Amino acid sequence: MGYGKWISGAIGWAVGGPIGAIFGFALGSLFEGGNSVESRTYSTRNNFSHTEERNSFLISLLVFSSAVMKADGKIMKSELDYVRDFLKKNFGPDAAIESTKYLKDLLKKDVEINKIGEQVRQYMNIEARIQLLHYLTGIARADGAVSYAELEVLREIALALAISSNESNAIFAMFDNGIEAAYKILEVSPDATDQQVKKAYKYLAIKHHPDKVSHLGIDVQRSAEERFKNIAEAYEKIKKERGI
Repeated sequence: MGYGKWISGAIGWAVGGPIGAIFGFALGSLFEGGNSVESRTYSTRNNFSHTEERNSFLISLLVFSSAVMKADGKIMKSELDYVRDFLKKNFGPDAAIESTKYLKDLLKKDVEINKIGEQVRQYMNIEARIQLLHYLTGIARADGAVSYAELEVLREIALALAISSNESNAIFAMFDNGIEAAYKILEVSPDATDQQVKKAYKYLAIKHHPDKVSHLGIDVQRSAEERFKNIAEAYEKIKKERGI
């Protein structure tokens, strides 16, 4: 299989391990100038360029996307459209065209979520992993509702990515407009004091600031702004409901 311009010979850490195996990367042939995978040292995330980090994020996203899309036993056109539109908006038309082709191939393969998650969390920081789960939840919601099977896969992915239940529930709640969801987004109980609500908002606003994923490129950072906006909107909804 050929690789499009969005790869540009710089895949980074996703070329090895279970992700590389399931994606079918040809080791040693993806790097410009004949540099083989074996000649690279991947002990820490800092060994990779921003382009390699970005492309590795995108590849991880595609692998997990296939797992979510297959969760309920049927592949919906709305889900494929969501993936394509997301990729076009955040990674550009070349990525959208090429990645959709690879995704269709990935949908025919089995994804070992735990093994993939282990590789991802070794190289991807927590904020990037949370952003990844946010995107995957959007796929499940693309047809208007999240099925039980899809939710179970999302929870399995969250566990594999070492994302806490509070954080994953906050992400799931971002796709719900109710006041209860607003409290879940801020990770506080409806019984929390006004001061506790304010403190929770300030903490999350700092923790999930889009700059935390700036190393993955402007496209991923722009996507993270949506989550940042969800947190602010949840806070405003609670303040309005409480009259503060």
